[in-house]
Amino acid sequence: MRAPHGQNRRMNDTREHIEKLTDALRRAGIRVTRQRAAILEVLADAQDHPDAPELHSRANAIAPGISLSTVYRTLSTLETQGVIQRHQFDGASARFEPAETDHHDHMIDVETGKVIEFCNDRIEKLQAEIAAELGYEIVHHRMELYVRKTGQG
Repeated sequence: MRAPHGQNRRMNDTREHIEKLTDALRRAGIRVTRQRAAILEVLADAQDHPDAPELHSRANAIAPGISLSTVYRTLSTLETQGVIQRHQFDGASARFEPAETDHHDHMIDVETGKVIEFCNDRIEKLQAEIAAELGYEIVHHRMELYVRKTGQG
């Protein structure tokens, strides 16, 4: 039985992302051990924005015996190499995602800690208009909305 077309694309994207992460570690002179390979697999496959303890837990399910310090050192190296981004959301531990994603903003559910990515053309246009009115152009921005689920939706 074949995987659905979208699933094949996701598997290919994951494989490509693992290769980029692996190359970044090698460029930094870090040996890609079985434990680090498990960390890279989890990072490449993550659909959320995991923190280091969550990455540690998931990677240990693949390759038991990984230390939390190995996770932190690996994340630090990958961040230095520019292949992952660290997000420090209000009062929470740092979370990580691939650096090469398209621009998006974040909503953080204050009850659950869930991070929701979104992009809204109206918001992007309004930000550019406000900057222009004040004599500026936007070079980079990050928007984080801290939200609570309403009774609707």
